[in-house]
This record gives sequence, C-alpha cells and structure tokens, in this order.
Amino acid sequence: MSTKEKIQEQHEVQTLEKPNNEIVVYNDDVNTFDHVIDTLIYACDHTPEQAEQCTILVHYKGQCTVKTGSYKDLEPRCTMLLEAGLSAEII
Repeated sequence: MSTKEKIQEQHEVQTLEKPNNEIVVYNDDVNTFDHVIDTLIYACDHTPEQAEQCTILVHYKGQCTVKTGSYKDLEPRCTMLLEAGLSAEII
C-alpha cells in the first residue's frame, strides 16, 4: 500500500469594496410634489421620470433612496436637498 499526501493550498483573496452610501429623502407635510421633483432633478441629476417616481415613493412609503455613491459625491448633493427644505440624510 502506498500513501498519498494531499496538499491544500491556501490563497488569500483581497477584494476592494467601496462602501456605497445612500441619500434617503423623507416625507414631510411641507414640500409640494413639484418642488421635490424639481429639487431631485437639480441636486441628484434625476430625469423627470426618476424624480417623479422617487417623489411618489417618498409620499406613499415615507422615504426613498434617491442616490447612491461615495460619501464625497453625495455630501454636496445632500446639502443641496437640505438647503431646498427637503428632509434628507446620508446613510
């Protein structure tokens, strides 16, 4: 009888993950649909259709993620939303 030895190689795999942050807009009783839509078009580069859909979700669900990306990209966009009177945060 012969003995065979199995050699198991270990490979270390490194993945570079950029954590994506999100801007979440919350519903309020102050801003009109048109104002929210216009602000999302301006601050988040949404198409009119995207902005309208997000606005509907905010209204009926209470919140909506309107933009994802790096914190560095989202911070000035969120500031624009806040300055326009919307309730938003980066998570």
